[in-house]
Amino acid sequence: MANPSPANPSPAPASPAPTCLANPSPAPTCPATPSPTPTSPARATAAPRTLLLAQLSNSVGDGAFYVTSALYFTGVVGLSAGQVGAGLAVAWALGSLAGVALGTLADRRGPRGTSVLLALTTAAAVAAFLLIGSFPAFLAAATLYASAQSGLAAARQALLAGLVEPEARTAVLARLQAVLNAGLAVGAALGGLALHAGTRDAYLAVFALDAGGFLLCALLLARLPAPAPLPAAATTAPGGSGTAVLRDRPYVVLTLLNALMLLRMPVLSLALPLWIAQRTAAPGWTVSALFVLNTAAVTLFQVRAARSVTDLDSAAGAVRGAGAVLFAACAVFAATGLPGLGAGAAVAVLVLGSVLLVVAEMRHSAGSWQLGLGLAPAGRVGQYQGFYGAGVPVARTLGPLVVTTLLVGGGPAGWLLLGGAFALAGAATGPAARRAARTRPRPDGPAAVSSAAGRP
Repeated sequence: MANPSPANPSPAPASPAPTCLANPSPAPTCPATPSPTPTSPARATAAPRTLLLAQLSNSVGDGAFYVTSALYFTGVVGLSAGQVGAGLAVAWALGSLAGVALGTLADRRGPRGTSVLLALTTAAAVAAFLLIGSFPAFLAAATLYASAQSGLAAARQALLAGLVEPEARTAVLARLQAVLNAGLAVGAALGGLALHAGTRDAYLAVFALDAGGFLLCALLLARLPAPAPLPAAATTAPGGSGTAVLRDRPYVVLTLLNALMLLRMPVLSLALPLWIAQRTAAPGWTVSALFVLNTAAVTLFQVRAARSVTDLDSAAGAVRGAGAVLFAACAVFAATGLPGLGAGAAVAVLVLGSVLLVVAEMRHSAGSWQLGLGLAPAGRVGQYQGFYGAGVPVARTLGPLVVTTLLVGGGPAGWLLLGGAFALAGAATGPAARRAARTRPRPDGPAAVSSAAGRP
């Protein structure tokens, strides 16, 4: 499944995300601030390979963790489903706030060391799940896990920005997305074996695998060279505080629009399973088939889908197109609830809608990576990515409520309303990106206007 943050996968079986890296940068004609660049050709070629291996190392364990964790918390630890849901909502709300602070730490102390530290912290948080026996302990471990994951996404994004040339970042992130989905698929299969065994030891083995994956991820990240240091002025002025991003109104608007687009995440994981079961004649196995279709498509085609996204213009166009395609997908899904549609026809229409959905996901992912990183000032990439990445936990916590209210309660009209929201958010992204680009300072002071910014 396409994900907004390849480096930071989602902690739910239906939202692989993700999670070692989040959003790449466009190549604006007038960069916002001096950008750290690789110091040698060898680093430029070696860094992406190491980042890919780090992504693979933790995505396999994450895939197994996602498909087993809910049953572990309820069946082994003894928590109720309500406690698990409420605990994760609180944990990710706090984690999204921590992501900004940890991203700022990466800017000030260096993204490589911060990434290694947070990968180790994530491993410790996963291991802590093995020791919990009560709701307070679960909440504490989940909050540590969510905070470390949010910070890791921001720090690794800043690390990528320092090691990979701007024009190559979207291609690297697309490969990371493909590797992420492949790893999640392998991990999900391993998690399925644990579910089949159904024993405490099998669940504990999954958690140990995930913790070990983050340990290996930390070791791989530690092998990367430290990015070239930024000029002192890039990190001190203007607005060099840890909350500078909150005063950057154009970037805040862009982040909110991206969060709205990310409500697509629970469509496949939650909305479609409920819709298929309650409103269509399609058999139950259709849910699994559509998930496999989505994951395989991202693994095979995400790199190709991102090739045309090379600057702010093409990124804004990709997001605008994704919004339109999401509207079409929602309209197709709405049609499956019409009376008189048999099982075979319902499956065929659902497959068509799912193809549209995954096309939109891949285009949105590529465009949002480019916009989110490309419009972040070079001296505060970690802080800005910590804020931009908060859209993922927002979609995780609020998305299920929104989609179930609209779709399960509203029927076909709810699908059309959701699709309209996607189309409007996609269309508004271009103007928001142009406004943000006009406010980016040039190295010599005046506002920068990239090729995407157009003309006032």
